[in-house]
Amino acid sequence: QVQLVESGGGLVQAGVSLRLSCAASRRTYSSIAMGWFRQAPGKEREFVAAITWSAGTTYYGDSVKGRFTISKDNAKNTVYLQMNSLKPEDTAVYYCAAGGADGRYYYPIGYDYWGQGTQVTVSS
Repeated sequence: QVQLVESGGGLVQAGVSLRLSCAASRRTYSSIAMGWFRQAPGKEREFVAAITWSAGTTYYGDSVKGRFTISKDNAKNTVYLQMNSLKPEDTAVYYCAAGGADGRYYYPIGYDYWGQGTQVTVSS
């Protein structure tokens, strides 16, 4: 089992920045990448970003490109999501996930482990 713990969410105004963290208890052979997804009320879970542990290759959803940056600290088994220029439509519960062994970084089914989520609310 892998435990993932997210932190850093909160209530902010539009235009400001926020950084989320996700600490993994350990890495497994199948944990090729770490991803961030978000889910707003009444909507499907949406891909936000992903990063591979080894090469640090990054992937982003179209709605966050240019505003969000994913990064990692291999020594701490931690990934970060730097969110800049936040908009009210970024409001959601943000989840981190570990997996990616089959390369399906953009899809929830591509991940084996999930955190409990952290709420991000952006007011206008």
